[in-house]
Amino acid sequence: MNSHSDHTLHFEAVNSRNRAEVEHLEVFADQSGFIESVTQCLQEADKLELWRPVGIYDRGMLIGFAMYGYFPEPAPGQVWLDRLLIDKKYQGKGYGKRVVLALLDRLRTEYSCDTIYLSVYETNSHAIHLYQQIGFHFNGEYDTNGEHVMVYAF
Repeated sequence: MNSHSDHTLHFEAVNSRNRAEVEHLEVFADQSGFIESVTQCLQEADKLELWRPVGIYDRGMLIGFAMYGYFPEPAPGQVWLDRLLIDKKYQGKGYGKRVVLALLDRLRTEYSCDTIYLSVYETNSHAIHLYQQIGFHFNGEYDTNGEHVMVYAF
C-alpha cells in the first residue's frame, strides 16, 4: 500500500472540547465564497450523522478543518472529502498538499474505499491546481451547488 503518512499531522473529531477553537478557524476574505463557515459545516454535521468533521493538527497546533463522509445512496455509495480549509495564519506553508495526502490515507483506511470524491468551484484555481497535482481529475459531473466534481482513484 502506498502510504503518504505524515507523522506531525493528525486529525481529531470535533467535539465539545475542541469545537469552539475549531469554529474560530478563518480563511482569507477572497476565499470565503469557496467554503461554508466552520460553524455552518458543524451545524450540518449535527443534523446528519454521515458527516465526520475533524480538526487538523500539526503536533498540538490546530491548523485547519475538514469534513468528510460516506453516502450510501445511490448505491454502491461514495466517500466525499467535502470540506477542507487551512486557517489563514497557516496558508502558504505547504500544508495543503500534506493535509490532502494524509486525508486520502485516512479515508482509504476508514472506509476501505478505492475512490474519493470532492467538488470545487471552477474559480478556485488554487485548489484545483493542488488537487490535480495530487491526482484528482474532473469526471464531468456537477454537485447540487453547481461545483465541478473531482475524483481520486487509489
